[in-house]
Amino acid sequence: MFAAADGHSYVQLQPDASALTSAAHALLCCPTASIGARSRHARAAVAAAVADFPLPIAEGVWSCGFNAAGSFGAHSYLLHHPQGHWLIDSPRWQPQLARSLADLGGVARIFLTHRDDVADAQRYARHFSAQVVIHELDADAYPHADRLIHGQAVQQLAEGLQCLPLSGHTAGSMALLAHGRYLFSGDHLWWSRTQGRLAASRSACWHSWSEQCASMRRLAELPFTWVLPGHGERIALDPAARQRELAGLIMRMEQPGDPDG
Repeated sequence: MFAAADGHSYVQLQPDASALTSAAHALLCCPTASIGARSRHARAAVAAAVADFPLPIAEGVWSCGFNAAGSFGAHSYLLHHPQGHWLIDSPRWQPQLARSLADLGGVARIFLTHRDDVADAQRYARHFSAQVVIHELDADAYPHADRLIHGQAVQQLAEGLQCLPLSGHTAGSMALLAHGRYLFSGDHLWWSRTQGRLAASRSACWHSWSEQCASMRRLAELPFTWVLPGHGERIALDPAARQRELAGLIMRMEQPGDPDG
C-alpha cells in the first residue's frame, strides 16, 4: 500500500502474498524506478509480472504499463480494432511488451493525444510498421507522423473511432472516442481519487485554460462510458453520472482563481 507525505510517495504497508502481483505491476509501471524488490521471492514475482502486460481493462482495451519518465509517467493503452489495433500514447520501450502486443495482433496505428506523452512511440512505430497520428499544433514533438489532424472539428479515423481535438492543455491536445464508449482523454480529463470526481488542472495547463474550458463544454455533448486518461484514475460512469460530473467540472473550471477543476 502506498501513501503520500510531504510531496513524496512511500510504501505504507508491505504487500502480503495476495497483493504481491499487484505490487509487482506497480513497480513495473513506476516511471522513475522508485519502487524496489529486495527478497528473492519478490524479485521473482516482478520478473513473472513482466509478461502480464498489457493488462485487460475492459472488452478490447488493455493498459500497457511500463510508464515512461519522458511522458511524465502517463498511462498508455491498446485498443482492439478489426482493421488493426491502436496504441494510444506510448509506454517506454520494453521488448517483452512488444512481444505481448504482437501476440495480441500487433499495432497498426499509434494515436498521440498530445506532445507530452510521445515517449518511445517511434520505436514501437518502427517495430510494428505502425502509422502515427498527432495534431499539427503538437507535431514538432513527433515530426515523423504519418497523419496530421488539422483544426478542431471531430474527425472519423476508422470505423467506430472519432478523433476529438480538445485544445487547452496543449494547443494540439486530442482525445480518441472509441465505439461511443471509451474516451481516451490524454491530459484533458481524468478521475481524481482524492477528490472523488472528474477533474482537470489549471495549474498544469500549458496552453490556454479558456480553450480547455470551451473544449470541455464540447466534450460534454458526446456520449462515452469510460474515461481512460494519461494521468489520474480511469473510471466507468453511467450516462446520468457522466453528465452530472461534467456539468460540475465545467462549473468549477469557469470559476475565476480556482487552480484545479
